Amino acid sequence: MKQLLIYILIFTAVMGKTLLAQENMHPSPAQSKTIIITGGTIHIGNGKVIEKGSITFVNGKIISISDVITPTQAATSANTEVIDATGKQIYPGIIAANTKLGLIEVESTKSTRDNEELGDNNAAIRSLVAYNTDSKVINTVRSNGVLLANIVPEGGTISGNASVVQLDAWNWEDAAYKIDKGIHLNMPSLININRGGTPAAEDAVKKGLDKVEAIKVFFREAKGYLAEGNHTATNLKFEAVRGLFDGSKTLFVHCELVKEMLVAIDLAKEFGFKLTLVSATDCWMITDILKANNVSIVLADPHSLPLIEDDAVDQPYKTAAALQKAGIVFTIYTDLMGGFYNQRNLPFMAGTLATYGLTKEEALQAITLNAAKILGIEDKTGSLEVGKDANIVISNGDILDMKSSNVTNAFIQGRALNLDNKQKQLFERYKYKYGLK
Repeated sequence: MKQLLIYILIFTAVMGKTLLAQENMHPSPAQSKTIIITGGTIHIGNGKVIEKGSITFVNGKIISISDVITPTQAATSANTEVIDATGKQIYPGIIAANTKLGLIEVESTKSTRDNEELGDNNAAIRSLVAYNTDSKVINTVRSNGVLLANIVPEGGTISGNASVVQLDAWNWEDAAYKIDKGIHLNMPSLININRGGTPAAEDAVKKGLDKVEAIKVFFREAKGYLAEGNHTATNLKFEAVRGLFDGSKTLFVHCELVKEMLVAIDLAKEFGFKLTLVSATDCWMITDILKANNVSIVLADPHSLPLIEDDAVDQPYKTAAALQKAGIVFTIYTDLMGGFYNQRNLPFMAGTLATYGLTKEEALQAITLNAAKILGIEDKTGSLEVGKDANIVISNGDILDMKSSNVTNAFIQGRALNLDNKQKQLFERYKYKYGLK
């Protein structure tokens, strides 16, 4: 028994850090020192690049960006830390613009899914209050440079309110970065074909248009309710869409086909809503109309097949370039293989776009500054500029390239993140088991 106890103590000492680190990981404390990152190539996020420069941030805010390299011996006081990034790449934190991250943990386990509400009109639903900051998936995502995410509810025709969160928090209140920014609406199908390609049993177009009219009736009633002022009883659904009418919220419409996008534009024009289309696979066909109506796009998975069989097989890769050429503000999102955990591949999907018509800096801007503009947080993040939050990623290689990307440091609002995660720990565990270290 004594020998067994000794063995257990030795094993715990060797493996304890590996086995327990995931549970011991916690949000980083607020920035206490002045931090200077120097010597690296700085990708501002708006298309500009500083080949060798320095970034200084204090109390979570960027206070200077320079093309002058700060000597590493500049840390002459206990209140200054200099990070030598010579040979490395420095980027703004990447933003996942449409995800269920933190709302689902294990897709096959119902008790860990909190992304979808029952009912058709869920305008008053708030995804933020269901966000799980203890999700093990979050650490794997930010290890690849994704530092903020727009958490989107699902279910019904009107799914509810999405919020932007930063991925280093104790609870959803700490995580909140932009609260209830947009209302998400699922456009009814306007095509008489089933998923398998067979004709629909009923007139799906008529059914869809009837649903669209019901949506308009809801917004007309909400407009009348909000115009009245004081009420003896509060209508939570009408109150939830108040921001659409005063311009403080955006209407995010999930759709695919051109006819669905045109209906969404008509809906937004009737009520004066700011409109962003999500997925919008066929948007490349009507870029002139989208530009004329100031519509932004959250483009669906670039790594996918075309929606229509007559389209070019590489059309999903080329669509972003068509939007860029038309001057349309766009970002991308991924919903492949569950979506929420696949956000870690978001930078690599942007890298694919850089081989199909975009420059590397335009591809980077799509998942940083463009995403921030669409989500209404460009005043705080999305690019490395003086006055913005110090949401910064340092990589040994090109963050858009799966082969060379290796994120070594990341900061959210100046807080240095622990980039460990369960997968890294498993890697170390089995290296130890088979004597590979």
